[in-house]
Amino acid sequence: MHKYVAKRLLYSIPGLFGITIIIFFALRILPGDPLTILYGDGGRANLTDADVTAIKHDLGLDKSLVIQYGEWLQDIFTGKMGESFWRGDSVSEMILRRGPLTAEIAVIAVLVSWLIGLPVGIIGAIRQNSIADYVTRFFTIIFLAVPSFWVAILVVVFSLLAFNYRPPLGIIQIWENPIANLQIVLAPGIVLGLATSAYIARMARTTLLEVIRDDYVRTARAKGLSERTVVLRHALRNALLPVITLSGVLFGLLLGGSVAVEAAFTVPGLGSALVQAFSERDFVVVQNLVLLYGIIFVLVNLSIDLAYAWLDPRIRYN
Repeated sequence: MHKYVAKRLLYSIPGLFGITIIIFFALRILPGDPLTILYGDGGRANLTDADVTAIKHDLGLDKSLVIQYGEWLQDIFTGKMGESFWRGDSVSEMILRRGPLTAEIAVIAVLVSWLIGLPVGIIGAIRQNSIADYVTRFFTIIFLAVPSFWVAILVVVFSLLAFNYRPPLGIIQIWENPIANLQIVLAPGIVLGLATSAYIARMARTTLLEVIRDDYVRTARAKGLSERTVVLRHALRNALLPVITLSGVLFGLLLGGSVAVEAAFTVPGLGSALVQAFSERDFVVVQNLVLLYGIIFVLVNLSIDLAYAWLDPRIRYN
């Protein structure tokens, strides 16, 4: 097991290295000058060449791209991660301050996706082609088709117009004020969870339909076991393996979806920080946050692979 984990982590290094190359050079190729965004078109035109040179030197933009990339890699390995161009705070401080909110939203979204998607998929499988199956399939298609950020905007507008409700503003950690913190992260987590629960429901229904036709399931029924015992103790355990695999892929969608949903709900998490940094061409913040998302995605998928051995003892990692 330890050898397998070491190999997976070693294999993920080229992928993470590729992420650093793509995001670093893509930010430099995209149109938009940080000085123009900072000073505006009129203010940028009023800067002298000496002013531009001095500002770029302070921001570290006067060096070649290769040197800038090398310095960024050095900061990553030393844990510094650099500082924001415009706000002056370090990226590590930003992650420690904003990261818990984004993590809470992701956890709520995963819980909602499983608490809703798995029962819906089970109902659709054991009552195939019934009214309940048709209803659940209809709503899963709806949530698959509707973008999460659009649902988030509708929730925000409805809450404001119908109840004149606004969630608390600012960064409030759960250990500071649990109720206010929950008001910030609950709605974004539910919106993201509803979107991903549709994928979970479809996959759970498909895999469970395949498993309940296997010989060992028919044998369990022939022994006189109740349908609930047959489904939950025998069929569902094997049907969960593809669902868990899909959950790892969906976690990447959660990371990407949290960016737009946090912006819609004005949650001061890493997603909104990434949107703001990208609009400001704050290269240091964007490239470090994208790399952080990549590392989280790799670790989550590794954890899912390890969960296979717990669900199916036949699976062994050497």
